Amino acid sequence: MNIWQSLPKGFTVLAPMEGVTDVVFRQVINRTGRPDLFYTEFTNVTSFASEKGRHDALERLTVCATDAPIIAQIWGKNPEHFAILAAELEGLGFQGLDINMGCPDRHVNKAGGGAAMIRTPELAVACIQEAKKMTKLPVSVKTRLGFTYVDEFRDWLPLVLAQDVANLTIHLRTRKEMSKVPAHFELIPEILKIRDSIAPGTKLTINGDIQDLNQVKELSLQYPEVDGFMIGRGVFVNPFCFTGRVQEARGGDVSVRELMELFKFHLDRYDERSEALLSQGSRYPYEPLKRMFKLYVNSFDGASDLR
Repeated sequence: MNIWQSLPKGFTVLAPMEGVTDVVFRQVINRTGRPDLFYTEFTNVTSFASEKGRHDALERLTVCATDAPIIAQIWGKNPEHFAILAAELEGLGFQGLDINMGCPDRHVNKAGGGAAMIRTPELAVACIQEAKKMTKLPVSVKTRLGFTYVDEFRDWLPLVLAQDVANLTIHLRTRKEMSKVPAHFELIPEILKIRDSIAPGTKLTINGDIQDLNQVKELSLQYPEVDGFMIGRGVFVNPFCFTGRVQEARGGDVSVRELMELFKFHLDRYDERSEALLSQGSRYPYEPLKRMFKLYVNSFDGASDLR
């Protein structure tokens, strides 16, 4: 089954975020109100294909019972390594795989992955096709409008769409823009025309400056032909973003007590995962958890001192 074809119109997705969307954090969001689709954090295909890196790569691909449906987010630049990882993903419990061609991280780009793929279109095509050859899972792509210039999308997106991917997620900025400028929502109508002319069967998901379910509903009315909406940084402002609920301090009904209970749930899941990894001789990093404190401890008197 192609999971993308079974999703409702205007579906929601939690964006893949390095050091954030691991198996623990996904359990937190499942508790607050999950999106229609989860993504993992990034897994490097070359690490997976190597004896030395395979263990850590598999850790990133850990899923739990509440994750499905879930997409594995993978990146790299070696087509053969994409094929190796793609061949195993179905057996690991995934409903699809997504190739990252939009990450702006300079280390990822220096290695030829993420948004750097926009500059190597022939290699990008090879990576997509090798992955598709080796799996029955639907293959999708997440990318940006361009690397340096916004108008690069007019050449870049048709190339990706011509590969018959199941879904194309577009962060509506360039790699150069990062998140420093507003997302280019005004380009959605033109992007839709490109999609419809080349690959009308490919789902289109947009990403960038989308904060919560209320905004998703507004965008769905404004752009009814868009299939899905991906929320990334909005989850750091409001972990209930996929339900439309907000904190009391912002005029909603999520109390400080409820946030603290959620914080405890997060810590308990962290401890469980940490103990499981220690029993295998591995270590679960603390820094990503530390960055999450502000997610819960905010918007009340003494919050900054408590953090």
